[in-house]
Amino acid sequence: FEVFYIRTYLFSGIEKKNDFSYNDGCIYFHAVMINDYSDILGKVCKTRRELMKKIWILIMILGMLFACTKQDSPEGKQKAPAAKAEKKIQIVATIGMIADAVKGIGGDRVQVTALMGPGIDPHLYKASAGDVRRMTKADMIFYCGLHLEGKMTEVFEQMSRNRKTVAVAEQIDKSLLLSHEDYKGLHDPHIWFDVKLWTKAVERIGQELADFDKPNAAMYKSNLTKYIEDMKQLDQYIRSKASELAPEKRVLITAHDAFKYFGKAYGFDVRGIQGISTTAEAGTADVDRLAEFIKARQIPAIFVETSVPQRYVEALQSAVKAKGFEVSIGGHLFSDSMGDAGTKQGTYLGMLRHNIDTIVNGLKK
Repeated sequence: FEVFYIRTYLFSGIEKKNDFSYNDGCIYFHAVMINDYSDILGKVCKTRRELMKKIWILIMILGMLFACTKQDSPEGKQKAPAAKAEKKIQIVATIGMIADAVKGIGGDRVQVTALMGPGIDPHLYKASAGDVRRMTKADMIFYCGLHLEGKMTEVFEQMSRNRKTVAVAEQIDKSLLLSHEDYKGLHDPHIWFDVKLWTKAVERIGQELADFDKPNAAMYKSNLTKYIEDMKQLDQYIRSKASELAPEKRVLITAHDAFKYFGKAYGFDVRGIQGISTTAEAGTADVDRLAEFIKARQIPAIFVETSVPQRYVEALQSAVKAKGFEVSIGGHLFSDSMGDAGTKQGTYLGMLRHNIDTIVNGLKK
């Protein structure tokens, strides 16, 4: 008897196997290596059972091929929304703050993967092959925009051709955004530090989820309302804590200029060793001017950021000491990334509460 094989491949062309491949609930056959059906059935079999077995295998093959054809037909495609409502929506988000909002609004309907975990700097981040693979398998992609993820812009443009890709900050009224003298024509992307402004990005996330998964739109709206209510309470907490400092004591100095929105919203004079992007290196003259400012204002503490090397702040501390003044390191702040998963700082609300507590405690000295 002749032995025949069925070779199957995933349509993606990335992976191949020697037995059945499974993709989106359907088995795909790339090639059926049977030289002649009639020849197989015409072979003399030792028993009637073997002949019937081969006929049954052939029937199953043809049945599965027919099922796949039906799924790709217009009738099959009309059933896609129902299938989408039954399974979790696979979502990729770039930064933790976006991922946290998607999880809070999406609830049990979404499975969220954050590309940039704790301590990761989005300004310098480059997409790995694994990141690209995760994005190609996603139903939706959410990213900040405003050039925060500068090195990934081209990747998002490619992904947007065949899946929903959303820049959550791009549609915010530009009059509400801050520009920077070092980046003409561009806006500061760190909008999550102004809780009221970040609400607009969160609302965009809620709307996009509701549009994508219309049968569950009411659930997304309800979760969005609750998430925004928590944000309102956070905003009130930050204002209350900031009021514990006299206005002249509200001077925040960090590794890079990520806290301008925070300063504008809550009444702080904010200075950074580097610019709004960590791709820009601070020169010796910049460090010297900042050290002189710290001495003149008698600022008691400067702050490290978890996503920026500590050596920049330590160099500034040494420069201040060389001028005859002692400034302490007031603690670590979360700027471009959140804390570890499972901790309070691993959520948007917990991250900002930690920051304001650390800032106030450091500057009270």
